[in-house]
Amino acid sequence: RPHRTELYEDPPSACWPIVYSPEYNITFVGLEKLHPFDAGKWGKVINFLKEEKLIADDLIVRAREAADEDLLVVHTRRYLNKLKWSFVVATITEIPPVAFLPNFLVQRKVLKPLRTQTGGTIMAGKLAVDRGWAINVGGGFHHCSSDKGGGFCAYADITLAIKFLFERVQGVSKATIIDLDAHQGNGHERDFMDDHRVYIMDAYNRYIYPGDGDAKRAIKRKVELEWGIEDIEYLQKVHTHVEGALNELKPDIIVYNAGTDILDGDPLGGLAISPQGIVKRDEIVFKAARSRRIPILMVTSGGYQKRTARIIADSILNLHNLGLIDKELATSGVRNRKVEQMIRGAAKDLSNLSLQ
Repeated sequence: RPHRTELYEDPPSACWPIVYSPEYNITFVGLEKLHPFDAGKWGKVINFLKEEKLIADDLIVRAREAADEDLLVVHTRRYLNKLKWSFVVATITEIPPVAFLPNFLVQRKVLKPLRTQTGGTIMAGKLAVDRGWAINVGGGFHHCSSDKGGGFCAYADITLAIKFLFERVQGVSKATIIDLDAHQGNGHERDFMDDHRVYIMDAYNRYIYPGDGDAKRAIKRKVELEWGIEDIEYLQKVHTHVEGALNELKPDIIVYNAGTDILDGDPLGGLAISPQGIVKRDEIVFKAARSRRIPILMVTSGGYQKRTARIIADSILNLHNLGLIDKELATSGVRNRKVEQMIRGAAKDLSNLSLQ
């Protein structure tokens, strides 16, 4: 069927491939306080980056809301219709009072922010291919699959971003998901269960939600973690398995689910990684991608403490300081590799001529 391509319109080349919209944040008569999730963390990340003068409002890519026809690339009509029942959304978002709200309010105040973050992930997928990297400051709803939501995840943004790329971007036919949120990413696992184009690495606390044994069959590289694992052992495992995954299969895109719920003290994650450990983890993943020149899309996923926004911002600043992300690299992008090769080839020919 014909596709809208609004989510794939090219943003100005002066923009960083950092995707965000103020619409991401869920604020509604204190409802957001009933869930451990910091429902304003996405805006806080952007504010920290602005304070550090890394970005400005007109230099970030403004996310657009995913429309029904975008969502139907993955979701069933039956599932989208279910979200018209407030009690279904209350169950998925784990905010019980949502069940008692009229659905038009639920759509506007809860689902629209999640649809906008989903649009942001889809947009960031194409940006990553064009520019070499992209970060959606939201997204990472890895418990949602085509016909089932859960764990605060109402739309399958990771599956959508990958399917959009497979269907609409030439030269993207293999993807690797590196899921380092504290929870198993059972949504994308269910969606890509028998899809050999998608390689999934997932490192998670083996004892917590969702414990989806069926979905685990889709994981090519399973790293089951014990309660309270700390930095040294954790980073060693991440390094070994990220390298292993990318050596096993070189994908056309990496989708990196960078949950910060691995942070020590997180009420839902049960792991004990320090803020510095999280920054280092993201660095390991980006280094592995950049050294192989594989485009990488990062989404921020879970993280349930007030200090996670600062850590995400610190991580992005660290990636920039190390030259793993920057605007120049971004605007010249991965697409220009062919041009580089041509120039090198021509230079070589010239030097050969002058030698003769």
